Amino acid sequence: MAETIRIGLIGAGKNTQERHIPELKNIDDVVIAGVVNRSMESSQAVAEKFGIEKCFSSPQELIESPDIDAVVIGTWPDQHCSLTCAALKAGKHVLTEARMARDLAEARQMLEAAKAHPELVAQVVPSPFGLVCGPSVSSMVKSHFLGDLREVVVLGANDQFWDYSKPLSPRQDSQLSGKNILSLGILHETLMRWAPEPVQIFAQAELFEPTRPSADSGEFVTASVPDSVQILSELKGGARCMYHLSGVILFGPGLQIHLYGSRGTMKIEFVNGEEIVWHGRAGDEELQRLEIPEEELGRWQVEEDFVAAIRGERKVDLTDFETGVKYMEFVEAVSMSAESNQPVELPLE
Repeated sequence: MAETIRIGLIGAGKNTQERHIPELKNIDDVVIAGVVNRSMESSQAVAEKFGIEKCFSSPQELIESPDIDAVVIGTWPDQHCSLTCAALKAGKHVLTEARMARDLAEARQMLEAAKAHPELVAQVVPSPFGLVCGPSVSSMVKSHFLGDLREVVVLGANDQFWDYSKPLSPRQDSQLSGKNILSLGILHETLMRWAPEPVQIFAQAELFEPTRPSADSGEFVTASVPDSVQILSELKGGARCMYHLSGVILFGPGLQIHLYGSRGTMKIEFVNGEEIVWHGRAGDEELQRLEIPEEELGRWQVEEDFVAAIRGERKVDLTDFETGVKYMEFVEAVSMSAESNQPVELPLE
């Protein structure tokens, strides 16, 4: 029988309640032993709903509790760095929600804290895109279905922030969310599972709807995260990549990744939770939908991987802190390029 792992939740919002809590409760010998939210009232509501043993008065109290073995951080990115570093220092394993941090400096600080405690598991919740089709796409790429990779297109363009009368989202507040624009970080993280790393980028960004009502007061406040960004990128090996991210266009293409090679093409579409893969090679009349056998489908197993890593059964693959720092470096470079109107070389110093 495995030793019981007692987990504490810091920030049990929508994603934690819908994803992390149910998945953790399904793992043998795992107990959600504590929770702390913004208010005691909110903490008590979550504890009652999910049968959690204890409500803590502050994140620090939870982190320092001898009754907690591991911490799941579900706050906005502005707290990820401080909470992660404090938890690791206190000897707790850490699973932190994506986006890893607000900027590269915070992400690097988190990585250094993890390196100082190699006996502890430090994991970032991975991009959910590509988890199902990913194994098959990776296998086709490795078997040279595409031939030599020539061009990549990353699309993440829709109308989620088109209506400026809706309240300001935390994702539009750089103090909370940092430099990660729209779905840039998670789509780039997904792409890096299938393509080489970027070596140079050139970006432009715009904020078309600069003011929104405050969710608290209703008064108009200023958004501080661009709602549109376009990026040209050179990948290691010479392939070229184009990114189009926007939250303010009607009837946009949604979320897609296209891989164009010398021998074939693959297009991956992410539509309402479904992952659709199209593929074709010279001689085909049109792209064909990839039928993936059920036994080859990937799945969401974040919490399972976290617990297995704690028990020493396997290492974290999706997503370790080193990978998180790499996508945060890309996000930082995009911000630098957009601000300076100049290309930026990667890796950053």
